[in-house]
Amino acid sequence: MRKGRIGVVGSNMIDLITYTDRMPGPGETIEAPDFELGFGGKGANQAVAAARLGSQVMMVTCVGDDMFGHQQIQNFTTNGIDTGHVRMVTGKPSGVAPIFVEPSGENAILIVKGANAALSPADVDAAEANLSQCDVILMQLEVPLEVVYHTIAMAARHGITTVLNPAPASRALEVPRLSGLSFFCPNETELATLTGLPTETEAEILTAARQLIGQGIGQVVVTLGGRGARLVTADAVQDIAPVKVTPVDTTGAGDAFIGSFAHFFASGMAAPQALTQAARYAAMSITRRGTQKSYPTAQEFAASGPAA
Repeated sequence: MRKGRIGVVGSNMIDLITYTDRMPGPGETIEAPDFELGFGGKGANQAVAAARLGSQVMMVTCVGDDMFGHQQIQNFTTNGIDTGHVRMVTGKPSGVAPIFVEPSGENAILIVKGANAALSPADVDAAEANLSQCDVILMQLEVPLEVVYHTIAMAARHGITTVLNPAPASRALEVPRLSGLSFFCPNETELATLTGLPTETEAEILTAARQLIGQGIGQVVVTLGGRGARLVTADAVQDIAPVKVTPVDTTGAGDAFIGSFAHFFASGMAAPQALTQAARYAAMSITRRGTQKSYPTAQEFAASGPAA
């Protein structure tokens, strides 16, 4: 398998993870048994997943001029990610994400964008010479929407595969401006939010996905939680089987899926095979605590079982 080149235009956060026996009610204070500080943010998570599997990864993002910003840059470097286009924003805090994890592994998350909100189309232009050499460019919605639109247009000029994970879902997203996007990867809730259509049945999911394809998006990958995922094209549908594990912490599982999919696809796999491997990778990540630290290396993933 060749080593693919991946660009990530997106966010970074510091995860403030509280492990709790239950969520507090309004006005209630309870004691939680454990807390961890970790590196996160959807863009950074996806970049780390791809890098740990062996892809060459570059990051286009903004950090604050605080201790978290310096730590983020060091974390990228430690994971072998190119930081040449990571911009430190004077006077802005780094993004943070307070995360609350229940014993079942389910989580609730708040995000504070901080310096991520300062990422601009100009940052993409400054990185274009390097981004144009990538096989795949990943994006998410924790940065300004204009950055996403600008990146898709730039990648289209260079014939680069693009992947957008529309999370957190925003009704302000203008789907017609995503024309030319290669892969759109929402979950069921995000698909409903962004199309205005119901997604409670298999037929409704297909109808909503096909609506997006009719607006110029190449392929839609709908993640279905414990039911796996569905790859929808203009004339075909393929189910991606779930991988059954006992979850410990589901934080960052979606990013593990997207980042590893980009790695496998950039390495030469067809989309269905890449998605199947990504499902295995994401499942492995939720058997461990934390976000990025739960992501397996290429060696750990290879040792976990045979390739599909």
